Amino acid sequence: MNKGIEGKVVLITGGSTGIGAEVARLLAARGSRVAVAARRADKLEAVVAEIVGNGGVARAYTLDVTDKHQVEAVVAAVVKDFGKLDVLINNAGLMPIRPMSEVNTDEWDAMIDVNLKGTLYGIASALPRFLAQESGHIINLSSVAGVKVFAPGGTVYSGTKFAVSAISEGLRQEVGDKVRVTSIAPGAVDSDLKHSTSGTAKDTVLDFYKQAIPAASVARAIAFAIEQPDNVDVNEIVLRPTHQTF
Repeated sequence: MNKGIEGKVVLITGGSTGIGAEVARLLAARGSRVAVAARRADKLEAVVAEIVGNGGVARAYTLDVTDKHQVEAVVAAVVKDFGKLDVLINNAGLMPIRPMSEVNTDEWDAMIDVNLKGTLYGIASALPRFLAQESGHIINLSSVAGVKVFAPGGTVYSGTKFAVSAISEGLRQEVGDKVRVTSIAPGAVDSDLKHSTSGTAKDTVLDFYKQAIPAASVARAIAFAIEQPDNVDVNEIVLRPTHQTF
C-alpha cells in the first residue's frame, strides 16, 4: 500500500539512530520524502547519505527537541525545503531507569524535557499548519511503559509515556476530523534507548533488552498507520517481543 506513503513529506525527530533511522529508511524506500532531525549531525548525515545513495529523498536537520524555538525553526525549514509537511513523527526519547529512592532529579528533568515537552513542542509547531491545510498526521512514540507502569525503576519514564499516550488521545478527540493522530507503544526494541540507563539498574536493563525486537519492526508498524486511507485513523499500536510479559 505504498500509495498512502508515496510522495508524503515526513519529519522524524530522533532520526539519527534506532527507530527513527529505521523509519526514515523504510518510508524513503516506499517513496516518502523524509526530513531526519536529531542532535548528532554526523549520524544524521550518515543516515541521509545512505537513503540518498539508495535512490531516496532525504535531508538532515540538526535539532534539540527541548528547545521549542529550534523545533519551530526546523518545521518551518522542512515546509520551505519540501513545499509542505504531511506527517510528524515525535520519536526522540530518553529512558534512564533508576529507582525513585535515588532521587536523580536531573534524569527526571531530562525525561520530562525530551519525552514530554519535546513531543508537545513538535505538536505545537506542526498542528497549526496541519489545521490550516485540513490534513496531516501526528505520530507520537509512547511505550508499553505508557500502558502499564514500569516499576521499580521506570516510574518517571512511565509517567512521561502515560502523558504522551493521554495527549495523543486527547488531541485525536480535539482535531481528529482534520488531523490523524497515532500513538505507537513499543516494548523492548534494539536501539540506543537502553544505553540511557547508568548506575544501579544498568545491568538489569541490558539483560531485559536481550529479548528486544529490531527497530525495523516498529518502522513497519508506523508505515502501516501512515499508509491507511485518509478516512482511517489508526489510533494506537502496541507491539512487543513475543516473550515479553511486561
